This record gives sequence, structure tokens and C-alpha cells, in this order.
Amino acid sequence: MRPLRNLLTSERLSAQTRIKFLMLTLMVFCASILEVQAQARFQQEPDPAFYPERSVVENITASIAYQGFNESEAYFGQGEYEIFLDNVDGVLDRPVIVLDGYDPGDGRDIGALYASLSYAGQNLADELRDLGFDIVVLNAPNYVTNGFEISGGGDFIQRNAMVLVALIQAINDQKVGEEELVVLGPSMGGLISRYALSYMEQQGLPHETRLFLSFDAPHRGANIPISLQYLINYFAIVGGDPIAQSTVDVVLNSPAAKQMLIDHLLGHLLAGSDLEQDPNLLLPSGAPNFRDEFQQELDDLGFPQEVRNVTMINGAVDGTTIGNPGMEVVNTSLEIDALTDIDIALYFTPSAGQTNTVTDVATYFIGIPVSTFSADAASFASSDGVDSAPGGTGNISAALAGGAGSPILQEFVDALNQDEYSFIPTMSALAIDSDNWHGAADLSASPFDNIEASTTNSGHVSLTQSMADFAITEIVGTLGISDLFNDQSVRVLNPAHGVIEVLLAEALRGQSIQGELYQLDGRLVAHKTWENAGGVLSWAQTGRSGLYILRLYQGRETIHLRVVIQ
Repeated sequence: MRPLRNLLTSERLSAQTRIKFLMLTLMVFCASILEVQAQARFQQEPDPAFYPERSVVENITASIAYQGFNESEAYFGQGEYEIFLDNVDGVLDRPVIVLDGYDPGDGRDIGALYASLSYAGQNLADELRDLGFDIVVLNAPNYVTNGFEISGGGDFIQRNAMVLVALIQAINDQKVGEEELVVLGPSMGGLISRYALSYMEQQGLPHETRLFLSFDAPHRGANIPISLQYLINYFAIVGGDPIAQSTVDVVLNSPAAKQMLIDHLLGHLLAGSDLEQDPNLLLPSGAPNFRDEFQQELDDLGFPQEVRNVTMINGAVDGTTIGNPGMEVVNTSLEIDALTDIDIALYFTPSAGQTNTVTDVATYFIGIPVSTFSADAASFASSDGVDSAPGGTGNISAALAGGAGSPILQEFVDALNQDEYSFIPTMSALAIDSDNWHGAADLSASPFDNIEASTTNSGHVSLTQSMADFAITEIVGTLGISDLFNDQSVRVLNPAHGVIEVLLAEALRGQSIQGELYQLDGRLVAHKTWENAGGVLSWAQTGRSGLYILRLYQGRETIHLRVVIQ
């Protein structure tokens, strides 16, 4: 690659000719970006094997309007939801609400949201339905209200929260019985859930919810490398293509992105410029009037107090980093055509207290530079740059949809030296207020009642077996020790620590009782017979931790119990 700081100058091209070739070159690159606009991914790709059988999609409109920053009036948010009844009694009596995450442009529909709960050949939603729970999926679509176009998946978190408030009230009205709700919020859905539940409590609105399960949600902010933000903005602005500019608007400049991103390019621009960097604004900074204001509002609301708050995170808790501060992400030359190419170099934000160049771009025609762009970044003295911090990972290639069939972008993706970056830092997912994004997490500083985490950094909102076990244990386990299907003749003592213990009603004592222990996928784990059963059935188990179904037989009577083994 040519040294970008030592560009040759030439009088062989007139200014008009330089501009002409520059515009043509950048429009070719912008066209490549457009090919991926609808395919950009910020969450794991749904498993197509687990798309559910669809039924009826219902629309829901908030009864509380929200007016966002720079909006001329308040608008009532809208959503769409679908109910997937359980496989036990087919009655809406144990609802689990699952929310959409950050999805500008509505690239994920309800079926994809359901399928995104898949892992290792299984699906959490399917498992919960087999256990008698009803899955309610809430999607944030694109819509028009009072003549105003809104992309729900990138809209203000507060307005989406008001939609959830309306859905919670609707489901509580529709459900049979008194079972309280469970709310599962992946990614931005965790912020929407937290805001809605806390808001309802503070406003005296009953939510009848017993469990809030946050899944790698950015409680202290999210991150897209500032180097990549500068690059995309450069091609959109300098290329002059209005559709390319809309790509920046829909994704990077969406209200939700400006509320969540810890470091946003709008916090670094010269006054009056939509491109040039202010050399005095190099430290991490959120979007003006969005980031700090939203975080303060969220902090003031706190967490809901009338529910159990638990979380699953994809970031490492032992301080394991994603690459290194200041490291080279890519350094390549992209051939646009036989006469034109673009040199691009991107870097992670630097070590604590340091400054480095993060974006460097030069466009050449027949070897002669026609345009250059460069941007720097600094890190606070208290923390290395967030790009390399422990966290749920994002991928530059996924944000560009793996190239999406564009030879130019595919060449860029293939040249990446570092694809992963910290999308949801561990400290953020744990809601730990710290000046340092790096280092081991102090779990006692997290406000959550229970935490599922590991010592590895994995893809943002990617489920594992241990996460699924954790979620099911929390969702089922908080029901107490009665059996799953409300039979009063037996009770299982949960959790079981090496020994399953079942309390028998007096009418069943002295009988011959057979037991079968099943995994949730239906595989038989073990079987046992108790002759002349006493008041307690004891069954030693050496299998791995998780949730199981215990089937007891006495004559023609069959009883199903859920068992949590730890």
C-alpha cells in the first residue's frame, strides 16, 4: 500500500478532472455499500431450521406518545406481535414476551426473531413451549404515523418502550389465569424492556411481570469502531449519492444508534461540517443531545423493583480482550477499475492516554492522488480504547453482509486483519458504571440478581447450552417447587443438587412407582422403580446440570414434573 502520509502531488490533472474521477470512483464504492444496506447484521443470523409455523400477526399501538429530540410533535409508537401457544394445553396462560433488538430497516421479521433463539441444534422458544410456556414475539416494523415515517428497529428506545407497555397490558388482559409475565430482552430489546417495566412501576401501572431477562443488552452503551464510522460517512458524504447518505441516516444516525453508541462520529465533527474532524474532539464522545441525555434518563429510572432482574452476557468476565488497543484492522488497496483504486487503513482506538490515526483513505487515478481523508482518536487515561474491550463481539464483515456479492466490498472483507470488535462491552452488559472498559468484571457491582457469563468473548446475542439452561431455570424455577402441570399429589424439590427428591401425597405411599428422566429434546436419560414408595422418592443423579422432565407412573396415572439439576 502507498504511504498515505507521503502522497505525491501532480499538476497533470485539472481540479475539474480530479473531482470527476473522484465522484465516479466513490459512487462505485457507494453502490457497493447500498448492496448491503438491507443485509447488514448486528446480531447472529437466525437458524432457518427453526422458523416457526406462523399464525396471525397482530398490530399494537402505544397509548402513550413520545416526542424525540428535534421532533416537532409526539408520536404514538407502533409494533406487531404474534403469539405462539405452548405445546401442552394450547392456552395463553404462561406468556414469555421476546423483543426485537436493534434492527434499522426491519431486516428481521417475527419468524426470524423466533429462530434467533436457536443454539446447537435446538431452540429456546421451542423448549419453553414444550414446557407449557407461550411465546409472544414483538417486532418493531417500519411504519408511518401522522405522515411521519419511522423505522421502528432504529427508533427512540423510549417510544419502543411505550409500545411494550401497551403489549404488556394487552397480554395481561388476554391471558388465562393469574400467572405473571416473563420479559426476555435481547440486545436493544433489553433496554426497551428495562425502560418499560421501570416506567410502569414509577407511573403506578401494573405490569404483572415476575422476571426480566436481559440478554447482552447495552445498559452502559454499545460500540461500533469509530474508524469504520468515519469510513462509511466519508464515502457517503464525499460520494454525494443521496441514497448512500440515507444508509448513514438509517443505521449510524438512527435515533437508537445515537442513544446507544458510546463513541459516535457526530461527537467529533467540526462545527458546520458533516465530514471533517475537529482536532480538539478526539476523546470518545456520544452523539450530542442523544447519548448522554438518554443514559442519564435510563440511570434515573434504574431497574424495575417488582421483578427479578437477571442477565446473560456474551462478553468475557475475566478481562480477556478482543485484539489489542491501536491494532491494525485493515490496510489494503481496493481496485475500482483498471485506472482507479482506493487505499484504506483502519485501526482500533488506542491504549489509555494515547492518540492514534484510526482512519486513513486515499483515492488514486492512474497513480495520482485525487482525494485524501484522515481521522484520529484518543483514549481517556482511565481506559484502553473500547474497540478491544471484553464484550459481546460484532463483526465488520457482518455489518457489510460479508460483501453481499460486491467484488469491491468482498475484497475489503478478505483483507481484514481483525474482523471482530467489542460491540457490547462486558461492563455495559452487566450494567456496571465504570470508567474502565477493560479488566476483570466485579460481578458484585452489577445490579442483576443472577448472571450467566463465561471467560470467553462470543458473538453478540449468540446462545449457548449453558445460557439456555440458565434461561429455562430462571423462567421455570421461579415458579416455585410445585410440579410443572400443577398436580397437587407430588412436589419436586428444586434445584436438585446431585439427588432428585420428590414428595409424595399420602395416597401414593406404599405403591409401586416408576420414573423416567428425560432431556428437553425427548431423549431418555435414566429410569427407576420404587417398590413400596415412602413419603420421599430419592434418585441420585450424576448427569450435567440443566432442566429435565421427570415422568412418574403409578398404575394408569402419569405425572410430569420439571427438575432443575445443579
